[in-house]
Amino acid sequence: MNYKLLALDMDGTVLNSEKKISPKTADAISELSKKKVAVVLSTGRGLAELADYKTELKSIHYGILVSGGMIYDFFNSKPVITHPLDAEIVLKLIDGAEIENAMIQLLTETASVTREEDILNMETFGMGIYQDMYYRNCVRCNDFRKFVSENSEKILKFNIYHRSTESRETNFKRFENFDLKIDYAEKTALEITPKNISKASGLKELCKFLKIDIAETVAVGDAENDIEILKTAGFSVAMGNASEKIKKIAEFVTADNDNDGVAKVIEKFF
Repeated sequence: MNYKLLALDMDGTVLNSEKKISPKTADAISELSKKKVAVVLSTGRGLAELADYKTELKSIHYGILVSGGMIYDFFNSKPVITHPLDAEIVLKLIDGAEIENAMIQLLTETASVTREEDILNMETFGMGIYQDMYYRNCVRCNDFRKFVSENSEKILKFNIYHRSTESRETNFKRFENFDLKIDYAEKTALEITPKNISKASGLKELCKFLKIDIAETVAVGDAENDIEILKTAGFSVAMGNASEKIKKIAEFVTADNDNDGVAKVIEKFF
């Protein structure tokens, strides 16, 4: 198959365990982009959370961001498609997060929004490795309800970082009958987007926009929030550091993220 699009997850895939992009992986992505292959990001991250990687990823034109909540054109600095959450549902999510004394993160088209206090205590929520990035790139907010009222049509994703897996499960059950797409992520997190919005739906939308057949796509990932896109793409690849559940559904398993698994996919299939 002459593949025309490569969709890459970020954390655990393009990024190594130190949350960096190795020179080999960055070079492989850049060289593939020169071959007129659409290399796209497929990530739960929002635009603000990609700011640290502008240099390494400057050859990437499009991104499926905030877990499918936005298709973004990096070259022209604008969203192509967005799918905001319903503001009334967001307020209910805030209630549930506060009952569990959890960390809230709101993602808009351009911003990552959270509390200063939670940034300073991210280790408590199993997110310590991200603390420096959040400290530098997040907008601080102490009144989420006011923020929602002022940005009612701009919130694309709602992340909740809990203090334990038990607390996460409590909130999953609290929200499971809401009209939402809810994924487990990180150690104790829930990633929440509008119903039927996912990395997979984003891939379909981007393929339609670029006039690429879904069969001509390759997706690479490592976590449960990659399952749908791996099942949707023409060819699926699991990272060597992925769980056995992810490896079982993939058609190929590459090296892990500390050994340039993405670069090896590019070498082998493109």
